[in-house]
Amino acid sequence: MKLSRIAAFSSSLLLTAVLALTGASAAQAAQQAESLDYVALGDSYSSGLGAGNYDSASGACKRTPRAYPARWAASHSPSTFAFTACAGARTGDVTAGQLGPLSPSTDLVSLTVGGNDAGFADVMTTCVTQSESACLARIAEARAYVDSTLPGKLDSVYAAIRARATTAHVVVLGYPRFYKLNGSCVAGLTERERAAINDASDYLNTATAKRAADHGYTFAQVTPAFTGHEICSSAPWLHSVKWSNIGESYHPTAAGQSGGYLPVFTSAA
Repeated sequence: MKLSRIAAFSSSLLLTAVLALTGASAAQAAQQAESLDYVALGDSYSSGLGAGNYDSASGACKRTPRAYPARWAASHSPSTFAFTACAGARTGDVTAGQLGPLSPSTDLVSLTVGGNDAGFADVMTTCVTQSESACLARIAEARAYVDSTLPGKLDSVYAAIRARATTAHVVVLGYPRFYKLNGSCVAGLTERERAAINDASDYLNTATAKRAADHGYTFAQVTPAFTGHEICSSAPWLHSVKWSNIGESYHPTAAGQSGGYLPVFTSAA
């Protein structure tokens, strides 16, 4: 009887210790989430253009609670959340108009930028409305810009973020490939055009990842998450040409934000 009491007492102590440790860990994790200051910067892929349910107060920036930054904040409850991403933003727009909430106390920053600098909208307009040769020429022009000019522009915005948010963890997210090749589309662009657009997206992502790494930032690749959900797939997470709301064309749907961007950002954050 004495031994069983000792064993029971020892087990009780062990259980109390385990509960204390796990309780402390849970409390610590909750405290860390509550004390985290998060700022979401960038272009339409971060503001959520294409996902609908836009905040009217955001105007032409088209921010929505369906965008990955707002979804992440809703599920993680940071102590502060500033959402300044804006549809159409280029690197200079981020630097000039979105960095206000950043400070030395900022813990986490997310960002998508560079596609508009490289002429994303004009590339797609050219490819949809003009010949295959014109499309391929415009893509080549965009790729040349990514080689010659974009790295310096990315350096400028990345450096400006670090100057304000001196210790923040910065996550730079890339762009998906747009098309499933040899998929279900029976009209529209040629397969050669679709392949060239996909390659251009990869090219942009590679350049962006290099600049992000050189600044000590985390680059989060979304291409794997969107594989099987491109335009011309059976379950696309990207709008094709949307004549009823042309601005949403070639942007992630609400499912693309929640199923594509959100889990990738969550893993990287």
